[in-house]
Amino acid sequence: MLPLLSTPNARWRALLALNLVALVGLLALIVWQARPAVMYDLHLAAGEKLQCVSYAPFHLPGQTPFDPDIHIAREQIAADLAALAKITECVRLYSIDQGLAAVPEIARELGLKVLLGAWIGHDKVKNAVELDNAIGLANEHPDVVRMLIVGNEVLLRRERTAAEMRELIAYAQARTEVPVTYADVWEFWLKNRELAAAVDWVTVHILPFWEDEPVHIEHAVAHVGRVLDEVRTVFDKPVMIGETGWPSAGRQREASRPSRVNQARYVREFVHRAHQEGWHYNLIEAIDQPWKRALEGTVGGHWGMLDAALEAKFPLTGAVAERQDLHTPLAGMLAGALLCGWLARSRRLGALHAAAAISGGAVGGLVSMLHLEHAVLAYRNPQEWGILGCVALAGALLPVALARWPADTRWPATAHAWRLMRSADYRPDVAPLLGLLRGGLLFAAAVAALLLAVDPRYRDFPLALYLLPALYIGLFASTVADSGTEERLCAVVLVLAAIARWSSEPANPQAIAWLATALALGLPALIVRPAPQRQ
Repeated sequence: MLPLLSTPNARWRALLALNLVALVGLLALIVWQARPAVMYDLHLAAGEKLQCVSYAPFHLPGQTPFDPDIHIAREQIAADLAALAKITECVRLYSIDQGLAAVPEIARELGLKVLLGAWIGHDKVKNAVELDNAIGLANEHPDVVRMLIVGNEVLLRRERTAAEMRELIAYAQARTEVPVTYADVWEFWLKNRELAAAVDWVTVHILPFWEDEPVHIEHAVAHVGRVLDEVRTVFDKPVMIGETGWPSAGRQREASRPSRVNQARYVREFVHRAHQEGWHYNLIEAIDQPWKRALEGTVGGHWGMLDAALEAKFPLTGAVAERQDLHTPLAGMLAGALLCGWLARSRRLGALHAAAAISGGAVGGLVSMLHLEHAVLAYRNPQEWGILGCVALAGALLPVALARWPADTRWPATAHAWRLMRSADYRPDVAPLLGLLRGGLLFAAAVAALLLAVDPRYRDFPLALYLLPALYIGLFASTVADSGTEERLCAVVLVLAAIARWSSEPANPQAIAWLATALALGLPALIVRPAPQRQ
């Protein structure tokens, strides 16, 4: 134990200081998020709209194209397209299955055009049926269907070869008068230039966020312009940007940060330049698609111009703030402070202990609300809500437990705490409970860090989930806790995995924050001196 923290009052003063520093930092963060960010105002000409946006109807709870039995009702599609008709003149489809065959007819009623997509995958029989149906639909609605898109990123997914795609495109060309194209990321077009001879348009996807070298929002539109110029110099066919956009939430990729402000900025700046220079484009996407989180993590579900409730996520003019709600986190902070203050008062603690308890409750309530906000955006199924919710609850219990039962004795190591609680003469004591919480949270953090290190692309940094454990188990508990083999092993995995993740993207603020959180949580378990265990 550190000499300066060898007395109970010294430890409570240290905890109070930690709480106040954390509280000031968190309040500064949410105030910064609420500040209006000034950006380019997009003023479209009278009657002018976005050229086209990608549309999929699977935005309501439980809806996913992976469910073969799902059929989206015509009424829902009509309501979706009515909302989209206010902002765009066209929608792009990726398939005509599961109710989407109704789109061209509904689009005609609303004055919308359609880029009709036939989904091509690994199943040749299903591909043939899909393509024939798409050709028939295009021929039935030639006044609505601007283009037939035979396959989307099929080469990227390696589900068909370039030669096979040429055959499918030629098959469609022979059976429809509608212009025919194929859509893929721009690099795959450059690698498979022979496809251009088969199509009427070259349709490329340019997504600065997903580039192998992620692009900062400052340079995103310029990057699109450079790529488009390169593609145009290679092909003698007209070129369309089949997908471009920016996500509003999720994991930061090096310089590319998903945010509502950045999404608004990208759309405004891109559309302005596209209209100014005559680019043909389609934005991804119309409506947030929660089901995509299963494929691409949090970021996959938040590319929409509209949220899942069909509300616009940002205006095209005026300042945009990342956070629109200050009341919820502040209410959580107040509720946590009141709860822990009441618990401390019921124990007749001294002023120092009470101040530490109240400030800890404020931090706990604020962090809990921030975690809940993230969970609503990120958690994909009951399993994630259950498992990660238990981790969040365990972290939130730490300030509550210390307010109700201020343990001035050392917390036992996890294994010893388990033996104590199972012994016949065990009497209720907060120290073994805190020892178990410490072991469980260190294990959970180690697993999270390891997954981030080996499979990071679609995983968020769990900052809100482990901030409270870092404060209470790492920085504070190191003065009153024993470390056993289990804690040390988890701490080693946690620290090394966090360093490995950070070293791959050292300038990423989220990676830096995760490294700091992991070090604060893990290092104290490695350096604390274990006390002799008594049965």
